[in-house]
Amino acid sequence: MSADRYPLLAHDGPERIVAWRPTGPVSAHRFLSDVQRLAELFPAGGNVLNVCQDRYRFMVGFAACIVAGKVSLLPASQTPEAIRRLKEYAADVFCLHDGGSENLDLPKLAFPELPDGAIESSPGIDADRVVAVLFTSGSTGTPTAHIKKWGALAASSRGEAERLDAAGAGYSLVGTVPVQHSYGLESIIMLTLQGRGSLWSGWPFYPADIAAALAAVPRPRLLVTTPVHLRTLLDAGIDLPAVDKLLSATAPLSELLAREAEDRLRAPVHEIYGCTETGQLASRRTVEGPRWSPLPGVRLEQEGDATFALGGNCGVRHALADVIELHDDDTFSLHGRNADMVNIAGKRTSLAYLNHLLTDIPGVADGCFLIPDEANGSSVTRLCAFVVAPTLSPTQLRDALRQRIDPIFLPRPTIFVDRLPRNATGKLPRNDLVALLDRHNRGAE
Repeated sequence: MSADRYPLLAHDGPERIVAWRPTGPVSAHRFLSDVQRLAELFPAGGNVLNVCQDRYRFMVGFAACIVAGKVSLLPASQTPEAIRRLKEYAADVFCLHDGGSENLDLPKLAFPELPDGAIESSPGIDADRVVAVLFTSGSTGTPTAHIKKWGALAASSRGEAERLDAAGAGYSLVGTVPVQHSYGLESIIMLTLQGRGSLWSGWPFYPADIAAALAAVPRPRLLVTTPVHLRTLLDAGIDLPAVDKLLSATAPLSELLAREAEDRLRAPVHEIYGCTETGQLASRRTVEGPRWSPLPGVRLEQEGDATFALGGNCGVRHALADVIELHDDDTFSLHGRNADMVNIAGKRTSLAYLNHLLTDIPGVADGCFLIPDEANGSSVTRLCAFVVAPTLSPTQLRDALRQRIDPIFLPRPTIFVDRLPRNATGKLPRNDLVALLDRHNRGAE
């Protein structure tokens, strides 16, 4: 395959396994057949919203769009407002689904039963082909489109597979994150297509479901997850089938949690750093230290206080939202997001660092700091924190925080909750945290 083309599927034989379903394994031959048959059934229109929950069906739909010359539109949510905005972006969009799409106001195609067919080889796809558009809400709430080209996605996933020492190793991928989002798309779907892996078709969420999914696929096994899901899995205390490698993203993973995971699961834990705008940029083995190594082809440059990423999956030179320190050995350190930096009476820190200190307290299952709206700007006067710590009293938590945090950054108030409003990728949308604080304040009146 020439440098300006990448195969749709990198597996080196028609009988190689690309997916595991409750009914059994799916071969590369069958996958390519399903892709071609589905592409032939697509209606007119150049854009597709793929909401299939079965990961195999999603992957078939994603690949069929590429073969048919269509673009997969992947919004951050499927709310009525998000769908309305999607139709403004692409009036011809239709929805590919495998059930549960009744509330989506779009023309629909239900994923059909597909007969087997004769497919000789994997087609080559032009590197410059636009295959997906991912959306972020942006500061104004208006979705911002981020175009993804096939060559950048394919090359980045191959670089990820090389970094994880997973290229050609035949890893079975089990993922706890949605494949409609950037992390899941790149580290489950694309890592399967270009890293010669095989994915589990289900979407396990609860610890028992994750254990069952791991048991349903052969070794070597790669668990693609988040710090929140990993913490919940370890706290469940259930027996797990052997895991050979873990991958985490969407939020910083503490060294303490990574060490616990490696000790209990006896598998190396790696992290991926990136964002929707750029795709994945770097990785690290968390227990080996805080520094990150850019993925093949990725470079970081600095101008003043701003850091830019270019090469690799970025497509174009892009300003990053994080405070980054570059090192002479081409590694870098993260010091939190620019928007999360806190300056109180001349002392500076980041919400990410404060969150790390909070969640490392024994007995804290989850937690986060928040800069209230009225405190934004140069005159920050107080922080608040939410914490899930059912075995700790407010006094115990306050004493533990005082041992770790400068008094000027101690939260006022600290709000105990049963759970934090994390989304499907484990992130905490600021609007949801502000609403949680508003409810607390109203209840305190």
